Amino acid sequence: MDLLATKGLTLHSHTGVAYRFDPGALCLELLVTGGPGPYRRYEVLHEPADLAAWADRSRLTPTPVLEISEADVTDARRLRDALFRVVIAHTRGEPHPPGDLEVINEAAAGPALAPAITPTGKRQWAGTHRGTHLLATVARDAIELLTGPFAHRIRTCAAEDCHLVYVDTSRPGHRRWCSMEHCGNRHKVRALRARHSEEG
Repeated sequence: MDLLATKGLTLHSHTGVAYRFDPGALCLELLVTGGPGPYRRYEVLHEPADLAAWADRSRLTPTPVLEISEADVTDARRLRDALFRVVIAHTRGEPHPPGDLEVINEAAAGPALAPAITPTGKRQWAGTHRGTHLLATVARDAIELLTGPFAHRIRTCAAEDCHLVYVDTSRPGHRRWCSMEHCGNRHKVRALRARHSEEG
């Protein structure tokens, strides 16, 4: 989970406004690339360059240099969709779908990205890495999240029209929104309008 530095993703609302979203875990960052069923329309992983671009935006620091194949992209979508269903079931207190757990466990069983330290004390990734190493790293992060101390803090944004999933890593554990500058702000504006209409 706390795999590496937090970068936060820049997302866009349906009106085109950019906002920052930090889902709190590498594996949850993958869920913003699309998903199963109705989330298929948000698909952004079409070719190797798309998966490489996602890795660049992710919390992996530094960005790993990857050799990604078309098969890796297909596997990334398969892992993401499985993880999506498992996480949603988890937030609802439902059993994790066994077939999807198999997909996650299978990906996690492969070799992951290997960190190394340079003579100057900086972090780097050792060796040549393929898309399979990236997916193993994501799958292991998912297992750590789902079985770790923050498993009970995996949540879906409280806004009715938002389906972003995050892990609340704040100390008090009261986070309700995907982003205060997006859904949190929309809630504040609605509450303010409601108050004014009551007063008027």
